[in-house]
This record gives sequence, structure tokens and C-alpha cells, in this order.
Amino acid sequence: MVGTFTSVSGLAGAALGAGLCYLWVKSSTRKRFVHLELEAKAKAKAISHEAELLLQEAQMKAKTKALEQEAAFQEKMAKLEERNRVLMLERKSLKKEEEKLLFFENRLLEKEADLEKLEAKKQAKIEEAVAKLQNTASLTQEEAKAYILEKTEERSRAEIASIVRKYERIAKEEGEKKAHYILAQATTRYAGEFAGERLINLVTLPSDEHKGRIIGKEGRNIKALEMLLGVDIVIDETPGVILVSSFNLYRRAIATRVIEILIEDGRIHPGRIEEVHEKVEKEFEQRTYEEGENILIDLGLFPMHEELVKLLGRLKYRASYGQNALAHTLEVAKLARVMAAEMGGDEKLALRAGLLHDIGKALTQDMGGSHVEIGAELCRRYKEHPTVVNAIYAHHGQEEPDSVESAAVCAADTLSAARPGARREVLESFTKRVREIEEIAASKEYVEKAYAINAGREIRVFVNAQKMSDNEAVLLSKEIAQEVSKQVQFPGEIKVNVIRETRAVSMAK
Repeated sequence: MVGTFTSVSGLAGAALGAGLCYLWVKSSTRKRFVHLELEAKAKAKAISHEAELLLQEAQMKAKTKALEQEAAFQEKMAKLEERNRVLMLERKSLKKEEEKLLFFENRLLEKEADLEKLEAKKQAKIEEAVAKLQNTASLTQEEAKAYILEKTEERSRAEIASIVRKYERIAKEEGEKKAHYILAQATTRYAGEFAGERLINLVTLPSDEHKGRIIGKEGRNIKALEMLLGVDIVIDETPGVILVSSFNLYRRAIATRVIEILIEDGRIHPGRIEEVHEKVEKEFEQRTYEEGENILIDLGLFPMHEELVKLLGRLKYRASYGQNALAHTLEVAKLARVMAAEMGGDEKLALRAGLLHDIGKALTQDMGGSHVEIGAELCRRYKEHPTVVNAIYAHHGQEEPDSVESAAVCAADTLSAARPGARREVLESFTKRVREIEEIAASKEYVEKAYAINAGREIRVFVNAQKMSDNEAVLLSKEIAQEVSKQVQFPGEIKVNVIRETRAVSMAK
């Protein structure tokens, strides 16, 4: 009996526990449903609120928001489906909870239906808002989008054009200021102080008796000097000096040095004159090379071909419009370097181009022709930089400058030549006339040397006595005089002297 009671009590306890468990599960499930219901209602309310805000926004934003809401909803549905799958698995293992799970599923379906209704209402309100916007603007959605993009593009294009014009104007103003600054800096830095070139050199004598020795017996010495040196030697009543006159600076410098050596030596006769002249010519060749070399060392422009170095030194004995060619060349080189530095160019290349821009002038007195063509050919022959060749052509307008350095050389050449007092046109026209007279005479057959003397009013022509007779010499003088009259413009008259000299040389042993 007691055992029966105990069994009954145990069953009653089990039943009571099962009942309590059932009640607890039921209460817990109900709370979860209530929580989900509240959460769903809150979400629905938020969605409704967002839908109302979307009514006030542009069409594109409303559509984007709707897509985001739809994605959120799909995510929720995915979570619910996952939960449903879990519950289904639990129902298989817990058959006693099957009815409760079915109830839960039904409630979920109801909530889902409620959510779908809310979503439908939201979409209806969005479409209503879009329709109102379209009716107000009389535009479709695509038309409104295209219109906005078009207006934005037009406005952007106008703003860009305004900005471009603004900066073009600023760039032009700044460019002018920069150009003026460069010119101002260059013109304040160059040293343009040099004396005007003259056509005579003075040779100081120890005493006036040396004048007689220079003249020699029956004028033999002075004739030898003038014939060999190609200059005029003026001996007048001025005490203690004689004048060496010639338009050619190099020839005049050699003649001056020869006379100085003869005076120091004391032996003055035709044989000694020839010997000293030959020695001085070699000395001047070496001196011109050393002077060119020193210039390159000072400017830091080594290496350079030795022929160009020699011609550079010889520019010291060349003048253009009364302006010393070497002084002008150095002036242009330094100006070009300053300008190139200010404009961001290669300073050393500009300096080199400026130094060689007139190198052809070192040869024009001897061989004639354009110093531009001669200089360009020399620089090409000795492998100078193409910019140097371009600068030679460009500074006389035969080519356009192809670099900052060439443009700097052109500007520097103009500045150097345009400075007041730098050049004298009268001297240049005189030297040009004298050079033309010499070239006419030298072009004739059997002529060995031709020198214009006496300020261009006389020309001495030395011919080969072995190949020309006295009668032919007379005809040659008339022919040269006629050709000079036709081709050269000159005041007064020019005397043409054709000299035919025979020398007999024998050796005494």
C-alpha cells in the first residue's frame, strides 16, 4: 500500500513537474512572441517614419532608401527562415512541443503578412511622392536626371572657362614681370666698360735719331716695313713717336711689335725686318692661343678644339662697328649666362653659345664671307653642341631659337650692340670699304699681297715679278682702279700702286 502510494506520489510529482514545465515553456514562448511583435511594430513604425521623410527628398534618394529597406527586410527574413529551420529540428526532437511550435509559426506568418502590408503601404507612398514631383516639374524621372546633369555640366564648364581666363591673365602678367626682371638683372650685371678702338698705334722712340734709322737709306727700311707688314708708318715732326696706321687690328699689332723689337735691338735693315716679322708672327699665333685658353679657364668651358681656342684669342684683334669683337663676345656670353639662369636654362651651355656666336669674325678679314656661315661651319666641324650652332644662326635671324639658351644669346647680343656708345657706324663703313678694295686687288691673277694704306686712299699691290711684265703691271693698275670705281663708294680718289719687285739671291761660301 505504501509502495502504491509512493508510486502514485511519484507520478503526481512527475505530472506536476511536466505541467510546470509546460507552463514555463508556454510563458517563455509567449514573451518571445510579444517581444518579436513589439520589435516588428517598432520596425514598421521606423519604416513608416522613413517613408514620410522620403516624401520630402529627391527621387534618387528615395529609391536608394527603398532598396536599403528591402535589403534589411530580406536579411530579417533570412534570419527568420534560419530560426524556423532550427525550430523545425527542435519539433522533431520534442514532439510534445509540436503544437506550440505550430502556433509560433502561424504567428510568424501573421507578422510577416503585417510586414508585407506595411512595405506595400511604404512603396505606395513613395510612388505617390514621385508622381507629385513629376507632376510639379512636368518631367519624368529620366528627364529630371538628364536635366540636372546637363545644368551641372553647363555650370561646371562656365566655371572652368572663368578659371582658365583668370589664370591666363595672371600668367601673362607674371610672365611680363619675369621677363622685365630678367632683363633688368642682366643689364645691371654686365661690365661694358672698354675703350673705343682707334686706327693707329703709337710707338715710343728712345730718341729722334731712330726715325732716320727706321726710314733707312733712300727710304729702304720704311718701304720694306710697309710692304712686309701691310701698314702705314707715319713719321712726322712729333718728337719721340711714330704712328702705325691700319684698319686691321691684328696686322697693326704685329707691326707695332716688330718695330718695337727692331728699336730695342738697334739693327734695322730689310733682312733683319723679315727675320723679326717671321718671329713675331709665330709669337702672335702662340699668344692668341694662350689668350683664348685663359678665357676658357676663367669661364670654366674646357674642353674646346684648339683651332676654336686660337680663333677666340684672335677676336681681340677684330672690331665690329668700332666695338672690340672679343669684348663684345665676353659681354654677350656673360649676359646670356645670367638670362639662362633666370629662365631655368643651362648656364654653361648659354655661356658657351655666347662665347662662340661671333667666332666667324676672326676669319672674315682674311677669307671674306658671312661670319655667321663661317662660324656655324667651324662649330659643326669641331663637334660643338647643336644649340651653339643654332645660336650662331639665330642671333642674325637666319633661324628661330630652338632653346632657352639660344634665345638668351640673341637677347644678349642685342643688348650689347644697343648700348649707347658701344658701336660706331662710321668706323665700320670705313673698314668695310677698305676691305672691299683689298679683296678686289687680291682677286686678280699673279697678285701676291694687297694692302690698303693711307686711310684707304691708296692701295699697294705686290705681284709676282716672274709671271708679270712691267707693261702688264701698268694694265693691272688701271684694271683695278676701274673695278674699284664701279664697285666701291668712296669720297675723293684712291691711288692704285702695282709693285713688281725682282730679287736676286746668291749664297757666298
